[in-house]
Amino acid sequence: MKNNPLPRYCWLLSVLLLVFSITVHADDNQPLVDALNQIKQGSMTDREKAINQLVALKNPRSLVVLQALLAGKLLIVKGEDKLVIAEDVNQEYEVRDAITDAKLGTKNHDAVSKINLTNKLRSDLRKIIGELELNADDPVIRLAAVNAMANEADERLLDLLKLRLNIEKNPAVQEALENILLLQQMDSADKNLRILAIESLKDHDNKDVFNKLKTIVEKDADGHYVETDSDIRNTAELALIEINNRLQLYSAIETVFFGLSLGAVLVLAAIGLAITFGVMGVINMAHGELMMIGAYTTYVMQQIMPNHLGVSVLLSIPAAFVISALVGIAIERGIIRFLYGRPLETLLATFGVSLFLQQTVRSIFSPLNRSVATPEWMSGSWQINDFLSLTWNRFYILLFCLLVFFALLQILKHTRLGLEVRAVAQNRRMARAMGIPTARVDALTFGLGSGIAGVAGVALSQITNVGPNLGQSYIVDSFMVVVFGGVGNLLGTLVAGFSLGIANKFLEPFAGAVLAKILVLVFIILFIQKRPRGLFPQKGRAADG
Repeated sequence: MKNNPLPRYCWLLSVLLLVFSITVHADDNQPLVDALNQIKQGSMTDREKAINQLVALKNPRSLVVLQALLAGKLLIVKGEDKLVIAEDVNQEYEVRDAITDAKLGTKNHDAVSKINLTNKLRSDLRKIIGELELNADDPVIRLAAVNAMANEADERLLDLLKLRLNIEKNPAVQEALENILLLQQMDSADKNLRILAIESLKDHDNKDVFNKLKTIVEKDADGHYVETDSDIRNTAELALIEINNRLQLYSAIETVFFGLSLGAVLVLAAIGLAITFGVMGVINMAHGELMMIGAYTTYVMQQIMPNHLGVSVLLSIPAAFVISALVGIAIERGIIRFLYGRPLETLLATFGVSLFLQQTVRSIFSPLNRSVATPEWMSGSWQINDFLSLTWNRFYILLFCLLVFFALLQILKHTRLGLEVRAVAQNRRMARAMGIPTARVDALTFGLGSGIAGVAGVALSQITNVGPNLGQSYIVDSFMVVVFGGVGNLLGTLVAGFSLGIANKFLEPFAGAVLAKILVLVFIILFIQKRPRGLFPQKGRAADG
């Protein structure tokens, strides 16, 4: 039986194709290699030619190399005469091959040298990179390229931007392109073109547009208008009125957002107090220190996991809850259970506990404030337009507040502990008569409220410094929220917290931060005179009595 020669031929054909592909790939890379050699060894004139050659190649690596060259990351390895792209990591460079992007390990700073550029070359590079990025597939890159060109747009770039506008599909990039072109049109010698540009720009929320319009309606030192044409000036004034109306709306949105975020902090701080105060009638002046313990738990977790900030913050939530809850149970079992029915004595006793906890923290961590780092995913802001941005950390705290609130609501409504807590809150004597162990419920309730205070401390660590006095800043506000919302009512605490937060933020621009708080306090005092039980009064025989 004869052997079939077909497999042997297939194997030979595969080898030939592999060799051919390697040869073709090498030939494709040769112009790139030649251009890089000119950048590496040539004069400034040669480097300028090599940069233009890289652009003409339309090779995907061209943009990467040019970006590295502008950023000072395109380096020459001494002794090897090799071009690499370097990232500075831990006092060393992590290097990659400039052509193949292959990892080449690390190099000391002394083992590489930088490529020098003139100011003209740097300016040309910025424009060239902008042109290349303008045709990128990613709209984020295109938008960044358009914004980078805004202050350096010459006739050639303006022609490119016009061509790009005709084919651009992304709305954000389209608006950025229109901004640049219309702003240039506002400097036109043609009056009609200028008026048309102003009328088109009045719907754009852009700082450059706003500033340009303001210069048109401004007066010089002698009191004369800078813009002599009254038609153009009147059009600009009408456009500014429309933009200012939108600015007031954006300002109101930001105020509401910051009010909600402040309200979220107040709710987190007060929600645990609402449970202990409402169920047990205990005025817990150490509640702020339980929040402080949660904040310090976050700090300690970040010291344990310094390279995983996001994970450490997430793990801090259950850790802070457990630690603060255990401290709360210890306070209840050790002190408060002997003082039930004597609210003024619980106030004095828990005030002493708060001083003890503050001093303990000072002894362990020192009196200095500790800074807790914010994870990358909580940093920065959501930039909606040039006049409206919402910070991510406050957005996440608002979301976190709502999650904690609804989780606590589910615990109180759908668990045995929640049923017992509600029974004790409504009528302690009847609950005891029905066989509910009120002493155990008191301990667990105080632990639950204390644990939530610890969770609130985790949130506070992301917006303020962590220190021994952290809790003192929120204890009064927490009691105000609880009393205003209705003692022991969670929904009332939520509504009251958000209401007071928004009211504070709306009053601050007119009255200042301190006077705003005083006005809110006066309002609550007057409100309690009319409704002593708050917005949502507690129900039950004990409440009626």
